[in-house]
Amino acid sequence: MRDAWHTAITQIQPNSVRVRGYDIAELMGAVSFGAAVYLILRGELPDEPTARLMDAILVSSIDHGATPPSVLAARTVASTGASLSQSVAAGISSINRWHGGAIQDCDKQLGRIIERAEREGASLEKAAAAELAEMKQRRERMSGFGHRVHTSDPRTTRLFALAEQAGKVGRFVEAAHAVERAFAQSGRALPINVDGAIGAILADLGFEPGVMNGLFMIARTPGLIAHVVEEQARQKPMRTIDPTNHAYDGPGERSLGS
Repeated sequence: MRDAWHTAITQIQPNSVRVRGYDIAELMGAVSFGAAVYLILRGELPDEPTARLMDAILVSSIDHGATPPSVLAARTVASTGASLSQSVAAGISSINRWHGGAIQDCDKQLGRIIERAEREGASLEKAAAAELAEMKQRRERMSGFGHRVHTSDPRTTRLFALAEQAGKVGRFVEAAHAVERAFAQSGRALPINVDGAIGAILADLGFEPGVMNGLFMIARTPGLIAHVVEEQARQKPMRTIDPTNHAYDGPGERSLGS
């Protein structure tokens, strides 16, 4: 018999499913989806504040309207008569460096700033300013800052507040704020967007860069499913989808307390 190959993720036996050693039936109804995602990616269950933070990260990126490339790709493929899985796969396939990838890129760039500050014995503010100046010369873009719609991303503010409550504000979040201040001092205000906030927080939580874009894919999948189902139900086949000429006709503003 050939030697078996190994996996440390999930063990399947008759009448038993164990994820990272935990009985999945015991996890069901006891931990949140965010906690389960943390478990399967990191190997351990998070504490309750971190679990809430993970839930918030996933909720923050569940959808951002009909204009993102992943939504346009999914709706376009759905318009051809493709199946749900084919259409959603098209949307997921469009999540790359310039759409969703800012999370991972921002983490790497913040890491360079932190390393520079430590290497030069400088403050994060000085390291950020120096790094941004060099990036400008290289015509390299700082990921995770600025937004085509928002001048102050409401998702960023909430995520940082939850990170503070969880006691998970570390060097990466501090570096992100240093970059924001450096942009403001240079006369070009570029606030941290949700991708930058997620990248910084995930880094402070200990996630490896290679998994960060995957978390965006996990978060965005329900939104893509909703768009595909709506496209199939409400729109004519093979239509030309205008990315800007659309109107919202869903529920009006409401809150959790109403």
